[in-house]
Amino acid sequence: MTTPVSPTTGRRGRGQTPGLPTPPTGWVVGSYPTYSQAQAAVDHLADEEFPVHEVTIVGVDLMQVERVTGRLTWPKVLLGGLATGAWLGLFVGLLLGIFTQPMWGVVLTGLVGGSVFGVVSASLSYAATRGKRDFASTSQLVAGRYDILCEPANAEKVRDELARLGLK
Repeated sequence: MTTPVSPTTGRRGRGQTPGLPTPPTGWVVGSYPTYSQAQAAVDHLADEEFPVHEVTIVGVDLMQVERVTGRLTWPKVLLGGLATGAWLGLFVGLLLGIFTQPMWGVVLTGLVGGSVFGVVSASLSYAATRGKRDFASTSQLVAGRYDILCEPANAEKVRDELARLGLK
């Protein structure tokens, strides 16, 4: 986390609590539909030796997007729990096996114990939903657009450079 600093003095402003989020400042010099386009514009400014420390990329119109990846069934839940538990148990077994002899006994115990734990915890978690969430998904926070802000002293130069390249 960064501490808000004054663009002119480089020091924290009076009355600002360190670590608290602050709204961005500056003038909008460009808007882009994707983050990669905004990032490419700032990268170009850096390549052209503009003062990019005065530039901020701001995601506007934030939304949480949940993409459904598939249907959950008991076999998928149990197999997923088994795999996750087995990896965790194998890791713990190997870690403890370094300090014991014979190593294979501890590794095998960790693998079996982790597998059982994974199946039980996945079963309890899935059963708790009572069929109200029979799908797997991933979530992302995305923006409707990405604005590039620049401090007023250099905003016109930055806007002109982005417009010159068609990056505005």
